[in-house]
Amino acid sequence: MSFITTSLFELFKIGPGPSSSHTIGPMKAGYCFMEEVRKLDTALLEQADIIEIHLFGSLSATGEGHGTRRAVISGLLGHQPETCHPDVLDGLDHDPEQVYPLDIGPKSIDFKGNEVVFDAVEHDYPYSNTMVFRLQKGEKILFEQEYYSIGGGFLRWKGWEEPQIGEPKYKYKNMAELKKHLVMHEIRLHDLILENEMAITGLSENEIYERLDNIIMVMERAVEQGIQTEGILPGPIGLHRKAPTLYAKAKRGHFQGPGFLKAINAYAMGASEENAAGHCIVTAPTAGAAGVIPALLFMLKRHMGALTDEIRQGLMAAAAIGFLAKNNASISGAEVGCQGEVGVASAMGAAMMAYARGYRFQVTENSAEIALEHHLGLTCDPVGGYVQIPCIERNAMGAVKAYNAYLIASSVEAAYHMVDLDKVIKAMAETGRDMSRKYKETSLGGLAVSVIEC
Repeated sequence: MSFITTSLFELFKIGPGPSSSHTIGPMKAGYCFMEEVRKLDTALLEQADIIEIHLFGSLSATGEGHGTRRAVISGLLGHQPETCHPDVLDGLDHDPEQVYPLDIGPKSIDFKGNEVVFDAVEHDYPYSNTMVFRLQKGEKILFEQEYYSIGGGFLRWKGWEEPQIGEPKYKYKNMAELKKHLVMHEIRLHDLILENEMAITGLSENEIYERLDNIIMVMERAVEQGIQTEGILPGPIGLHRKAPTLYAKAKRGHFQGPGFLKAINAYAMGASEENAAGHCIVTAPTAGAAGVIPALLFMLKRHMGALTDEIRQGLMAAAAIGFLAKNNASISGAEVGCQGEVGVASAMGAAMMAYARGYRFQVTENSAEIALEHHLGLTCDPVGGYVQIPCIERNAMGAVKAYNAYLIASSVEAAYHMVDLDKVIKAMAETGRDMSRKYKETSLGGLAVSVIEC
């Protein structure tokens, strides 16, 4: 296990939903493949007449419902998650026979959506979410590349090597080592994360804050769009959006009492419904869990008067929790179930709440631990492969649990807390290893089967 070198902007990534591993990763893969193709010898490219893509594992099992094919097409067409229009996927893949001209340099190749093949769910590739891109002349393969979508929008490929980056100023692998730095160097958590980010990426403090502010803006926009947009979400389920109704009822209650909880639910579901529609969100840590932190952030800013610096610092505290979970377990539903997505998001959100409200490190860690502990064993079983049932309401539950975890941790004596975050992350990793594969984003078990049978 190596020390943590993940950047804030690898964890918090802007891109289209509904699933970071199924849309953001594949979009990146499509873009990268075209970039590599255009570097090939012109004589080879002149022979090419087909581009074919095979999806394996969870990408095959639930890619239809997750919009993986249209994400791949958008990448092939030159779109990138960070810079694409918020609704870039809306106009793609309505007709499998639609032709998309792909510029490969000396000429163009006609590509159809049905040339994305949903292949074997069980396979021998090193990662569950594997994609094989091929440039062909008829059946003859001219160029091939394997890509792996490893969760949270992170992309790897065959032959991938760790990029050369700066070394973090404060090296740690787990929470115990992180705490030692905080005590030894008498440094606040957000300052440590900021120092490491500057060392790893070479960005200045102002550049980091500008990027964080953009992340905050996109999160707020997802909530705002979600609580204002009515209608039915894409796909055969026919699921009605609920966020506008919840928000209206919270507003009528002046956000007091039950109205406060209704507002948290509305904000989380609003961002999640935008994600389910394939619109731009922020992975936090994944697209499937993209409603939790924005809901709490919106609550902090709009109802609790949190200042910009407090929100920034809270996000950096949240990132610290996400880094630990990713480094020591997983944030991929295909690897550990939804405990690694909504569970980690809830832990991150609880830490953000505590830190943004001025609590120091121990209460922040305890908040995260409580939230994650009570998501252990959570399966990933989306009905029909769509990030809708139970995913949207699950984001709302994760946000409420995060808020409650913060309340518990900030109200009791911190010294009496029995379980530390390292232990619960280890338990999450072990639970994920033991979890049946049918509960890991395959739609082969749990609600995915029960709802269809009803």
